[in-house]
Amino acid sequence: MSGENINDLLAFLAVARERSFTKAAARVGVSQSALSHTVRQLETRLGIRLLTRTTRSVAPTEAGERLLQGIGPRFEEIEAAIQALSAFRAKPAGTIRITAGDHPGQTILWPKLAKLLPNYPEIRVELSIDNSLSDIVSGRFDAGVRLGEQVGKDMIAVRIGPDLRFAVVGAASYFARHLPPRTPQDLIEHTCINLRLPTHGALYAWEFEKDGRDLKVKVDGQLVFNDIFQVLNAAVAGFGLAFVPEDLAQPYVADGRLGRVLDDWCQYWPGYHLYYASRRHALPAFALLVDALRYREQTSA
Repeated sequence: MSGENINDLLAFLAVARERSFTKAAARVGVSQSALSHTVRQLETRLGIRLLTRTTRSVAPTEAGERLLQGIGPRFEEIEAAIQALSAFRAKPAGTIRITAGDHPGQTILWPKLAKLLPNYPEIRVELSIDNSLSDIVSGRFDAGVRLGEQVGKDMIAVRIGPDLRFAVVGAASYFARHLPPRTPQDLIEHTCINLRLPTHGALYAWEFEKDGRDLKVKVDGQLVFNDIFQVLNAAVAGFGLAFVPEDLAQPYVADGRLGRVLDDWCQYWPGYHLYYASRRHALPAFALLVDALRYREQTSA
């Protein structure tokens, strides 16, 4: 196969995976018009339409989908084999793509990456902050971060954080106007700050547990965010009650800007885990990253 044919196939793969000429062009580093021309050349040479184009979207045809499924894994194997050559270099090198939610991305991944990367300048990390629980295989990520209970059984999982608990909090100005809730059911009568989950498009129902009893409460209020840090900011500003990770709320609770309620109803969940497919574990750069992120429980002297 000629180099020109390989480039044409790579161009098709980029567009078929991104479902967009604009995004694909940015990924491969060429102009949108050049990428479109390359794909049309491939279609002309094969005598088959591979992509259905509209003004709003691009999608593989039936033939295009078959080509995508047929050659996509082969090119991934080639990429993995090339990256594996970094084992022969003096220092670990290569690009690692990780998808994570906003909370673990800022509180766990970034602090540890900031310590690791200065010592390994040939390692590149692409961190995609996304609360939608993306499929790391279809998204071509090397790893993802989820709570332990959310990791698929076909993945390798490494704990990177302690058990996690959420807290119901509100500003003093809010509690000056409202009596604190005594049970989760009381939240229905309160103004609450909602979080929308992009995976299902629904508002997150606050989860509680006490004496073996699980309870989910759908709350209502004036504000909805898709970012947990904005939920926290709104609570500090007095816009209502919020359900946020305990570690984020604690500094504000400690200095009196937030008050905490329903503490005895807030359960612990398995902490954040880095998860990945086994084939990535052999790369030195990735193995180094996993070890740096691994959670090591603090022990008292």
